[in-house]
Amino acid sequence: MPDGSNHVDLTTLKDEQLVVAYREGNVAALPELISRYEKELFHFLIRFAGNRAFAEDLFQEAFLQVHQSAGTFDATKRFKPWLFTIAANKARDHLRREKRRRTAPLSATIDSSGDSGASFIDLMEADIPLPTQVADDAEVKAMVREIADQLPDHLREVLVMAYFHQFAYKEIAEMLSIPLGTVKSRLHAAVGTFAQLWKARFPGSSDKISDR
Repeated sequence: MPDGSNHVDLTTLKDEQLVVAYREGNVAALPELISRYEKELFHFLIRFAGNRAFAEDLFQEAFLQVHQSAGTFDATKRFKPWLFTIAANKARDHLRREKRRRTAPLSATIDSSGDSGASFIDLMEADIPLPTQVADDAEVKAMVREIADQLPDHLREVLVMAYFHQFAYKEIAEMLSIPLGTVKSRLHAAVGTFAQLWKARFPGSSDKISDR
């Protein structure tokens, strides 16, 4: 790859333009992309993998893959779902290698056969703190992480993507390479299972949160 030296203000470029610039030789474009997603992707991987040290390794692996696959990126599509697809695949591979299967109760009592999916209305009705509350309160964040870590991998991953990062169902389906209906049913099951675990572990916590 040539070491392009065109003096473009990278901060003015869209993510997709940065990938194009990088594969055309502007080596500074990749660090710019990394800086844009450093916090969000790292936090995504912590929640996904359940371990900060693993998340650090997976973050590096994800951007190494971006470097290696920049030439195959379709610049007519959004960069963020592509990046998070890579990161999610790295995390899933890691979890399989480590055999860190969760033993928390599955959603046997949750109706996950429907195609209606879950929404923030489901979360509010379940008395689960919303992402804004989690972001603003360290104690609530720790409580949510504790419960999310108990979910089976296939439920936790869709909850993390939809709840914390607010990806659209279609984007999640593409990122995880599963049907749209599966995304909806898994998210419905994830919300229900999370709600059960949340209420069992922190009875009365919704009152505490609503008073803040």
